[in-house]
Amino acid sequence: MERFLNDYIERVRPVFDRIPATTAHVIASAFFGFKFELFPKTIRECTTALSQVPDDEGSEAVKKALTIIRSYAEALDNAQVRPDHVVPFTEAEHAYLAVNLPPDRIEDPDTLELDNALILIYVVAMTASPDDEEALDEHRKYILKMLDNYKRALGIP
Repeated sequence: MERFLNDYIERVRPVFDRIPATTAHVIASAFFGFKFELFPKTIRECTTALSQVPDDEGSEAVKKALTIIRSYAEALDNAQVRPDHVVPFTEAEHAYLAVNLPPDRIEDPDTLELDNALILIYVVAMTASPDDEEALDEHRKYILKMLDNYKRALGIP
């Protein structure tokens, strides 16, 4: 899955490396907040990042990812397993996601949306926030494990 992740990063790098480093740092902070279950921090950072992501190619996908993560953080902070409703990525936003599966191969659509959201913000932060690159690289295995859950559905041997 290492190669899969590297290919994905290179595919979306030209789109997301234009995000300002300060915004990408907030996005990295949202990623870390969620990963370490600091849900109030995640909610704050997602809200801040949503107001800072510039309107550009791929920005709607990043904003949707932040919205999905924020909704999960709010639910988890309120002792719910998941939000009442997850707004899915649109067809147009799927071009910027790591895991795109045909509907008959999706076992849990909500989990796929969250995983894609986390992978996307990880890659955006990795691409556009040089100050966070080393810290993010230390959590690469977290992303690789997430991707590994989709290995068979993606048809990767």
